[in-house]
Order: sequence, then structure tokens, then C-alpha cells
Amino acid sequence: MSDRGPQFRVARPEDAHAVAELHADSWQRHYRGAYSDAFLDGEPSGFLTQLWTERLATPSPQARTIVAEYNGEVVGFAHTLLNEDPTWGALVDNLHVRYTLKRQGIGTRLLSLTALAVHRWSSSSGLYLWVLEQNSMAQAFYSALGGTCVERVDVPPPGGDPARLNGRPKCLRFAWPDPSTLPNRSGSPADADAPLGHEPLRW
Repeated sequence: MSDRGPQFRVARPEDAHAVAELHADSWQRHYRGAYSDAFLDGEPSGFLTQLWTERLATPSPQARTIVAEYNGEVVGFAHTLLNEDPTWGALVDNLHVRYTLKRQGIGTRLLSLTALAVHRWSSSSGLYLWVLEQNSMAQAFYSALGGTCVERVDVPPPGGDPARLNGRPKCLRFAWPDPSTLPNRSGSPADADAPLGHEPLRW
């Protein structure tokens, strides 16, 4: 990775295809066993392209989508829904980083910028996400960032279709009651309007 590193910005409608491809690749690598092979091998790209085209074409005022861009390509993204739960606050519905660029701080920075965006919306809001019970590496990552496992439930089927699941997999809720405790990769206080000199994150 160059000295400049990845750039972070608000997602645009034209990012839909790249985001969908990254999302599908992550599912195919990490959701095997929880989602059915038939779904993972045949459907995710089309399903997710439609999903992200709709999400980014007409963004919800309650959503925040941040992308990480490197050498002109989308290499990571985080999609968050504000005020999703009365107890736990904002939901990080998606957080994915290109497989070959993992362990380089991109996921940490995406989550940190998400926490800042949530704080700008409401300083009292918590932050949470769901992670597959089988995904021990992701759980270790979130634990290292201060997340606490507070609940275990059945995985909801993609698109509401139970046939897309493999049996009854479980997922875990990881929560940050105070998202401001999330670390900032720069080692100094971050400004959500000017993250490390990159494009301002304004909605």
C-alpha cells in the first residue's frame, strides 16, 4: 500500500456495482456453512447488485455508507442504520474489506469513522453489529476494538428466504454502548468532517 494509503468518503450511486462485488466476495469467503452453497455459488452478485443499486440511488436519511478507496478502486465499505434499536442504537449492517487488504487498518478506520458519524447524529447513541458465530476471526477483531458480545440469535435469511440458509446458523450481537471508545487509527482525536485529510464525510 502506498504512503498515502486508502481514502475514505461517502458512498455514491456509481459505487453500487463495486460495493456489491466486494460484498458478494466476502459472503462467499466467510459465510460458507451458514448460507446455502446454492445461494452462495449462484445468487449473491445479482441479489446484492440490486440491493446496493437501490440503497445508493435513493439513500435513506437514517443510513450512513462510507467507502474505502485505494488506487481508484473501492476496497472496503461500512453501511450503518441510525436509531435501529431502542436499546443498542445504530446498526452497522455491513462492514467488509477486500480480502487481500485485511489487517492493514481499513476495517478499524471504517468502524471509527462510522462511530464518528453516529456521534454526530446523536451523542447518546450506542453502536452494534451482528457477526456469525462461526466467524471467530471477526469476533476477535471486534473484541479487540472494545465490542462486547451481548446476545446470540438465529441468523436472518438473506432477502427473507429461509432456503438461502444452511440449517439454523447463529449470530452474535457485538455492542459498543459508547462508540466514542472505538480507537482511531491515527492515534489522535478524529474530526468526522475531515478524517485524516480525506474527503469530508458529510451527509
